[in-house]
Amino acid sequence: MQKVFMQKAQFGMIGLGTMGRNLVLNMADHGFSVAGYDRNADQLKRLLEEGKDKQVQALDTMAAFVNSLEIPRRIMMLVPAGKIVDAVIDEISPFLQKGDILIDGGNSHFRDTDARIARLVPTGIHFTGMGISGGEDGARLGPSMMPGGNKDGYAELKNIFEKIAAQSDVGACVTFIGNGSAGHYTKMVHNGIEYAIMQLLSEAYAILKNVVGCDNDELNKIFTKWNEGPLQSFLMEITAAIFIQKDDIDSNKRLVDIILDKAAQKGTGMWTSASAMELHIPVPTIDEAVAARDISIFKSEREMIDAFTDKALTENIEEKELFIKTLHDALYFGFAASYIQGLHLLQEASLAYKYEISIAEVVRIWKGGCIIRSLMLNDIRKAYLKNDLLKNLLMDKDFYLPLLQHRTATTSILKTAMDYSIGMPALSSALNYVDMFGTGRSSSNLIQAQRDYFGAHTYERLDKPGSFHTNWI
Repeated sequence: MQKVFMQKAQFGMIGLGTMGRNLVLNMADHGFSVAGYDRNADQLKRLLEEGKDKQVQALDTMAAFVNSLEIPRRIMMLVPAGKIVDAVIDEISPFLQKGDILIDGGNSHFRDTDARIARLVPTGIHFTGMGISGGEDGARLGPSMMPGGNKDGYAELKNIFEKIAAQSDVGACVTFIGNGSAGHYTKMVHNGIEYAIMQLLSEAYAILKNVVGCDNDELNKIFTKWNEGPLQSFLMEITAAIFIQKDDIDSNKRLVDIILDKAAQKGTGMWTSASAMELHIPVPTIDEAVAARDISIFKSEREMIDAFTDKALTENIEEKELFIKTLHDALYFGFAASYIQGLHLLQEASLAYKYEISIAEVVRIWKGGCIIRSLMLNDIRKAYLKNDLLKNLLMDKDFYLPLLQHRTATTSILKTAMDYSIGMPALSSALNYVDMFGTGRSSSNLIQAQRDYFGAHTYERLDKPGSFHTNWI
């Protein structure tokens, strides 16, 4: 089952499922010698089959695997997040030495990554938590990679990673993200933004299908056209393609129409919301995207409630083309709000956890390979190149004022959605978010008065410094 070369391999991969195997083949295509290890003999066999005539080795014991690598050893784990990662660390640690680099390429929680870094510091082993985005095709052809940890460890990986990463007009889609768990935190935020954009696209689908009356061919044309302009993005591209995919079982049906409307999730969106709440950073569009998936799970309950009333959704849009153009502009507003919220969280987390993240660099490596790559990132990057410490994109006048031009389109779409009982929680939250951030004098003074009234929590004043309490009547 083994295939072993006399020459030491430059890189090692533990976990040869689709992602791990494709990354191994990607590295081999770029001239690097790679060793793979997996307890599953079938995975080893498949690697050897797909990696024939390449500099690829397959080892069936941990000792042989580690021994096959040149020093310092560069080893990536692509195994399910959680206890399995710790089990692999326990198994491999006795075979490693000071200066070796161990990479967790899965979607681990950033706090778990912090704990693993602390655990390995005394050994001198560099632990890198790295987010990888792009799916199986990205792994094979070029992903976006977000490694964190320490610069010394990354220095040993830089040459390999820059060659196998996706390439954009501004370079390889990989960079040293920052200290500690910065890599996994950044990937978590990436996924939170991904949740929001996917929900926004599903909301646009709902109103186009149920109110405008578009069939799948029309939906394909609309989303394809949108992908040729300011909304150009990977998620827009695949959404357009989904509408014309035929069912494998019944070719007369479109697959999208027979997929059960219950959205699954692996937790990264929820982690983003939870971390944002801990840091008191508002990410309402991400929050609503997570909640929408949760609501979708209650299929039988939704069907029962739906049957209480008659909902006649018909084609009542008189100016169809104008409505589609308006929806396009509203989606732009929602997309922008999703990025704004995620990057605000990332900036504040960088300060709180001392990650030292360059947001401009993060946006640069998201331009290719990753799931949320889009044309909009060009304008976002410009803002952070001007001021890499920018707290919130809305504070950049050159970004905020053009965004505000899409507000009327957003309110128009939301009014129609409300008239037809189409839930658009992500888009409405995006509008509320931008409106509230653009309000210099909010109504929160009333909340402070209420808190002081019932709980003597005190309040601050506009006219003098300090904390005050009133004996309310």
